[in-house]
Amino acid sequence: MNMHNPAHPGEIIREFCLIPLDLSITSAARAMKISRKTLSSILNGRSGVSPEMSIRLSLAFGGSPESWLTLQMQYDLWHAKQNLKKIKVRRFIQQNEFFLEH
Repeated sequence: MNMHNPAHPGEIIREFCLIPLDLSITSAARAMKISRKTLSSILNGRSGVSPEMSIRLSLAFGGSPESWLTLQMQYDLWHAKQNLKKIKVRRFIQQNEFFLEH
């Protein structure tokens, strides 16, 4: 599903996890066994959610690790597509039965 300008996962974490639970960045980072700087970087959109971080988020706040990674992928892909016209690639077309039938 394509989204229009999806939120960075950090915004989701802040709005739907930290604020409703009245958690500070410091206390959430401490509970997740990460540095405050690491969590702050994600919350402020300077860093993305890695596979390991997706597991930590899943364990701390729920949702699957895959759902956290999907949020990051949707954000990254939407932003990459904003530069689609600048991406120059030569397309390869293979002429064989497998590609023609499927």
